[in-house]
Amino acid sequence: MATCDVCGKEESMPYNCRHCGGTYCSEHRLPENHSCAGLQNWNDPQGVFDSGFDDSVNGGGSKSKASSITDKLPIDTGPGGPLAYFRGNMTYLFLAIMWVTMMGQFLAWLIGGWALHDTLFVLSSENPLYIWTWVTSIFAHAPFFAQPGGVGIFHIIFNSIVIFFFGPLVERYVGSRDFAVLFIVSGALAGLGQIGISAAQGDPSSVLGASGAALAIMGVITVLNPNLTVYLYFVLPVPIWILTGLTALVSVLFIGAGAGGGGGIAHMAHLVGLVIGLGYGEYIKRTQNVRAPSQFQLGGGPGGPGGPGGPGGPGGRRRF
Repeated sequence: MATCDVCGKEESMPYNCRHCGGTYCSEHRLPENHSCAGLQNWNDPQGVFDSGFDDSVNGGGSKSKASSITDKLPIDTGPGGPLAYFRGNMTYLFLAIMWVTMMGQFLAWLIGGWALHDTLFVLSSENPLYIWTWVTSIFAHAPFFAQPGGVGIFHIIFNSIVIFFFGPLVERYVGSRDFAVLFIVSGALAGLGQIGISAAQGDPSSVLGASGAALAIMGVITVLNPNLTVYLYFVLPVPIWILTGLTALVSVLFIGAGAGGGGGIAHMAHLVGLVIGLGYGEYIKRTQNVRAPSQFQLGGGPGGPGGPGGPGGPGGRRRF
C-alpha cells in the first residue's frame, strides 16, 4: 500500500499529483492541500489548469507555438503517444539498457575479443576521444562472463539494486527528463573524472559502470532527506547520510593515498557522481517544494557501489 507524503496515511488507492509527482490520500490530494509546487503557476493558463486541449479550439484556428513545434515531429508526443511509456519510467528503462548492454558486451567479446569489447564499451585514458564510450561505459559493467566463477556479476547487481530502489524517488521529484539528464551527465563526468585523475597520477586506466550515476542519485536523496532511514538487508536501520558519508570518506582516503582506482574500484568516479548529486539536490531543495519519505528498505549485495574485486580482462579496468 502507498503512503501519503503529507500525513503518512496508508492508501490502497492513492492519488498521484501530476504537477509535483507526490502521492497523497483523499484529504491531501488537491494541490492547495499539500503545498504543491504547481501552485506557483496558479495564474498561468498553461500551468495548473492546463486542459491539454489544442489552443485552436478557442483561438480561432490558430495553434500555440508548442503545438506547432511538436506537430512537426515524426512521432506522437502527446499523452497517448509512444513517449508516454517513458514518462515516469526512465529508471526502469535505464536498468533494462544496463542488462541489454551486458548481453551486447558478451556478443562483442565473442565476435571480436577484448579489442572490440573495449572499443565499444570501455572509457579509457588511452582513447578518451572515443566519445561514444562516454555513454556506453555508463551502462556497461564488469564482464563477469570472462571471469573465474563470474564474481564480477555483483558489479551490475549492486548498481541495479541502488538504482532500482532510489531512482524512482528522484525521478518522481525532478521529472523523467531531468532525471535522464542527471543520470547520463553524472555518469559521463564520473568516468571522465576517473580517467583524468588516473592519468594525473601516472596510472592510465579504463572504467565502466553506472556507480557514478547511482551515487548522484543517492546524493540527491541525501540532500532532500538526510535522515531517511535505509533498512539494509531489511533489518539494519541506517540513515542515508551515514551511507553517503562513508562512501565519500572511503573514496577520499583512497584518492588521497594516490590510489584513485584502489581495489579495482573507481573511487574518483564515485566522488564525482556524489558531488554532482549533492549539488543538484541542493538546487532542487532551494527551488522546488519536494518531500522525501522517512524510511526505506534496501536489501543489497556485498560491497559498496561497484561491488567486490576487479572486473578482469586486460587494461586495468576500474568498476564504478
